[in-house]
Amino acid sequence: MMPKFERVFLTALGYELGPVVVSSAELEERLAPVYGRLNLQAGQLEAWTGISERRWWHPGFQLSTGAIAAGRKALRKAAVDPAELGVLIYAGVCRENFEPATACAVADGLGLRGGAFVHDLSNACLGVLNGMIEVANRIELGQIRAGLVVSCETAREIVEIALERLLRGADMDQFSRAIATFTGGSGAVAVLLTDGSFPGPPGHRLLGAVSETAPEHHRLCRWGLAPAPGGGQEQFMSTDSVAVLKHGVQLGARAFGLFLGHLGWQAAELDRVVCHQVGSGHQEAILKTLQIPKEKDFVTYRFLGNMGTAALPVTAAIAEERGVLKPGQRTAFLGIGSGLTCLMVGLEW
Repeated sequence: MMPKFERVFLTALGYELGPVVVSSAELEERLAPVYGRLNLQAGQLEAWTGISERRWWHPGFQLSTGAIAAGRKALRKAAVDPAELGVLIYAGVCRENFEPATACAVADGLGLRGGAFVHDLSNACLGVLNGMIEVANRIELGQIRAGLVVSCETAREIVEIALERLLRGADMDQFSRAIATFTGGSGAVAVLLTDGSFPGPPGHRLLGAVSETAPEHHRLCRWGLAPAPGGGQEQFMSTDSVAVLKHGVQLGARAFGLFLGHLGWQAAELDRVVCHQVGSGHQEAILKTLQIPKEKDFVTYRFLGNMGTAALPVTAAIAEERGVLKPGQRTAFLGIGSGLTCLMVGLEW
């Protein structure tokens, strides 16, 4: 899929971060029996991932609450009333129920009523980027003037389960497949897209996107339900980090070439990139492969961890707040998610 847009703007970003700071050292303290059994030295988790700490929500926190807070911030920035939204998409990996759509709870909290399209969308860590393209297509077709994509991710529960599972007994292979789980952070985000017809600055031009997929690798990273000790089911997450890195970078390289050609850009003409926030190994590998200087990237994973679908847009919002993203810059959002799927979005900031 390679859409182009002439009348779509990323008008505002809003975000919320989990209030509980959890350091990698704290997680390793809880894993001390596992480290002893496997002859691992303290400090390895941060050394492997580059993540010093991450954020979690308090126990029992409702996902819709975070998404509503982020959504209100984005709408307030742009002075857009919820009644003017033509679509609201909840795009998080984490959801409150199998049904109804979590988007319905968010729409209720924002005061959205009437004929808007309200639904969930799921595509691993690329959900928000996919949601942006769905909204952009509707705007480009003239069907709506504005749409909101929201997400809220929580890592506390799956990390707690992974900790307990490893403490019950694990070999090195099981520990290795759990490392990616321990990178998880919690946060919420909202992305407001409009046709630029509202009062105030329209925002950043959304130029186009490229999607590439390698579904033969869909079993490399999985998060779901498995039989629990004593009966019933519990969540599990298993990631072959080495294979995800290898095949993900290959997929990203293929998509990046198509992306540059689609927008008529040269790699050297890119002013800024914002990548999905996985960890130091992934960042270094993808930038080296795409031949993008490290100083053009902006990262938050060191202190926020991997917040799933919220990671990339929250990072972009923080980069904008700090003046890293400046008006007129050619900017690329580079997302690679389990599946494997890749989505790259070009903007004029």
